[in-house]
Amino acid sequence: MSRLSTSDHLGLSEKLRLLNWGMIALIVIIGLIGIALLYSAGGKSWHPWAGPQLARFAVGLCIMMVIALTDVRVWLQFAYPMYGAMLFLLVVVEVMGHVGMGAQRWINLGFFVIQPSELMKITLALGLAKYFHGLSIEDIGHPIKLVAPIAMVIAPVGLVLLQPNLGTALLLTLASGAIFFTGGVRWWKFIIVIGIAAAILPVAWHHLHDYQKARLLTFMHPDEDPLGHGYNILQSKIALGSGGLFGRGFGQGTQSQLQFLPEKHTDFIFVVLAEEFGMVGALFLLGLYFLLIAYGFMIALTCRNQFGRLAAFGLTTTLFLYVFVNVAMVTGTIPVVGIPLPLVSYGGTAMFTLLIACGILLSISVHRDMRISRTGLNE
Repeated sequence: MSRLSTSDHLGLSEKLRLLNWGMIALIVIIGLIGIALLYSAGGKSWHPWAGPQLARFAVGLCIMMVIALTDVRVWLQFAYPMYGAMLFLLVVVEVMGHVGMGAQRWINLGFFVIQPSELMKITLALGLAKYFHGLSIEDIGHPIKLVAPIAMVIAPVGLVLLQPNLGTALLLTLASGAIFFTGGVRWWKFIIVIGIAAAILPVAWHHLHDYQKARLLTFMHPDEDPLGHGYNILQSKIALGSGGLFGRGFGQGTQSQLQFLPEKHTDFIFVVLAEEFGMVGALFLLGLYFLLIAYGFMIALTCRNQFGRLAAFGLTTTLFLYVFVNVAMVTGTIPVVGIPLPLVSYGGTAMFTLLIACGILLSISVHRDMRISRTGLNE
């Protein structure tokens, strides 16, 4: 084995010094904003959402910090086993999963309900990053070498579609595409895949569930069924408009406080913010997300090993897609697909997933100067 890089000898104090404290501060601020919004949405009460969310956030931050101080080679070593475990849990969901809101997406452990499709976003990114880390530039040019990573994507996406969960399936696919592209797959291969996907859209339409077809039709014509399928997005737009420039004030949103706004604690929490703090408040939160995402991509660009670079790109792209899809759907820019707002929407698995992802990003940042060969050893 050749000489180890200096990052192999980092002690705890040195790792703490190298932590990206600016990124950690952003995560804390965004999480606290979410807790405040849940407090308001609950009628200025810690029950039923703000209190549990605060407890989860505190535990999640502790987990994030432990992960951040863990050697990045641990995630390289266990990438495949973690991917396999989540794939197994997705199969378990199909067999004996807990049904909620018309979908079978959760495993009820009694003391905690886990949603494997959320955690798959992390393990799939790590698994693909490990695979491409082990390839040479020449290997990536051979189509046969892409069979395995494509299968790694198709397997969880197919299981997630069976739940059914179209939104998460799209996020898994798009984030994986970012890793493929960053890993060196040529652009013309993406054009072929997009062309094939476009060709099968008519067939896919006939296999959608009725509620999924209704969402797409409502997106195109929301006013045709204002008290039915179009109710959610119309109420969302009313709340967005009523907020104006500076908002109605904390806890004073009429749409949310008078129970007109649906799913105000989960999918539509951004609308609560926009109604109470106006466009200024909404842009402030989006600015925080922009900085957090910028930190993630900067970590990817400055990482000196391929695994960390690809994992950081995949995880940061996932974070970006969370924000983009949620904000776009509540503003009527895209159909409603049920994607939470990162670190703000109420929910256990989604919050832990994002904090774990941020912990891995921080770990990659701390060990960004570590050079790792394709075999997993230090160069």
